[in-house]
Amino acid sequence: MPLKGYKNLIVWQKSMQLIAEVYRLVKILPKAETYALSDQMRRAVISIASNIAEGQGRDSTREYVRFLNIARGSCFELETQLNACLIIEYFTERDTLDAFGLVDEIGKILTTMINKLNKKLTPNP
Repeated sequence: MPLKGYKNLIVWQKSMQLIAEVYRLVKILPKAETYALSDQMRRAVISIASNIAEGQGRDSTREYVRFLNIARGSCFELETQLNACLIIEYFTERDTLDAFGLVDEIGKILTTMINKLNKKLTPNP
């Protein structure tokens, strides 16, 4: 797989937008959350883009799918953290509108990619 191929993927580009959005949001969090929720959210969002890129750079489709699954899991993790921030009232729904939209879109794209790649891996009977 081409080394720079991941930069052309819409899902990677959107995950980079999500990084910017999450980093904007964590600035709103109270200082008490600097090493807890804020840290976890930054790790999760970085994991999405990083695993998409790393998977693209692997030698096999099977490995690529594995890394896309990790990225999708990080999407769910981040979504949960954003929901926690809403429940705790650190963020308003308006604050998180763009982030939730990107998380949803990225999750759907990743699911589609994973399903299509898995079909390639499964021989037809």
